Amino acid sequence: QVQLVESGGGLVQAGGSLRLSCAASGRTFSTYAMAWFRQAPGKEREFVAAINRSGGLRGYADSLKGRFTISRDNAKNTVYLQMNSLKPEDTAVYYCAAGNSYLLRSVADFGSWGQGTQVTVSS
Repeated sequence: QVQLVESGGGLVQAGGSLRLSCAASGRTFSTYAMAWFRQAPGKEREFVAAINRSGGLRGYADSLKGRFTISRDNAKNTVYLQMNSLKPEDTAVYYCAAGNSYLLRSVADFGSWGQGTQVTVSS
């Protein structure tokens, strides 16, 4: 398994931007598809975005297309989530996860998880 540590969360005003990072340990990072999920208070964890092993293919939750961008740097063992035009409803704990395919969307499909980073968007 790969160990994952998220960073970059914080408090931002509506309309602002944040970039989250997820650093992976180990030499096998490039063999994993990576994803971001989020969980708001009282809600289930939901899929945000995923990227394939090489970084050439991406998938997004339909409601987030155009505002969020996932990317990765395999040389740095890091996956990123650029979030623009943030809204109060984007407030959640954001998690990165490692899995076998960027086409997967379920929490159960991803075997390795970080501890999460809090994003709070004020109105």
